Amino acid sequence: MNNKALLHEMFTLQQKLNDETNGLDWEKGYNKHDRIINWRRCIYMESAELIDSFNWKHWKDINIAPDWENITIELVDIWHFIMSLGLEHYKNKNLGDIDTIVNYVTDTKYFNEFCIDIREPDNDDALVIVSTIEHLIKHSIDGECFYKIVDDFMVIALQCGLNIEVLYKFYIGKNILNSFRQNNGYKEGTYKKIWNGIEDNVVLSKILENDALSANELYKVLEKEYNA
Repeated sequence: MNNKALLHEMFTLQQKLNDETNGLDWEKGYNKHDRIINWRRCIYMESAELIDSFNWKHWKDINIAPDWENITIELVDIWHFIMSLGLEHYKNKNLGDIDTIVNYVTDTKYFNEFCIDIREPDNDDALVIVSTIEHLIKHSIDGECFYKIVDDFMVIALQCGLNIEVLYKFYIGKNILNSFRQNNGYKEGTYKKIWNGIEDNVVLSKILENDALSANELYKVLEKEYNA
C-alpha cells in the first residue's frame, strides 16, 4: 500500500474500534455507558506518560537512555486518540468523511518528511523532545485545532525515530491488542494486563519485532500468549 492508503486504513480501523467499544454516535461525546468522552484529555494524559519514558529528572538517573521501545508504544496510543479527535471533529462539523481527513493529513507540513526513511533517535535529544511533547500537551489543553495537534505529533514522532511505516505497523498491532483486551474483559476490569510478569504492550512489541503477521495471525498469537 502507498502512504496515503496506510493512513486511510488506520483511520478506518479507528472508526471501527470506536464504534465497537464506545457504541454508535460516540462522536456526540458519550459512550454507550453514558460516560463522557474527552479525546483531548486522553491525548495530554498519554503525552504525560510518554514524558516518563525520558530521563527528564535532574536529580535521578540522569545518564539513563530513553526507553525508545516504550516510546513507540506510547506514541501509537496517542495517535489512536488524535485520530479519534479528528473523526469526532469532522463528523460534528460536517466537514466530510475519512477520505477528506486523509487528504488533509497528507497535505500537512510534515507528512512528506514523515514518509521518508527512519532516522535513528538521539539519546542526547531527550530534553528537546520532552519540550516538544509539552507543546502537544499545551495545545491539547488549550483546545488548539486538530490540524495543529497533527503537526505536533508528527514532529515528535520524527524526533523519536518513527515514520509512517513504523507507525502503521505498531498501530495495527495495538489495534488488534485493544480488540483483544475488549474481548477479554478490559472494560469490566477482569482483563489481566500482566502476562507472566510482562506487560501486554511489551509482549506485543516483541512479537512485532520478530514476525510479519496478518491481523488474524497476530490475534491468535496474542491469544496463545495470554492463555499461557
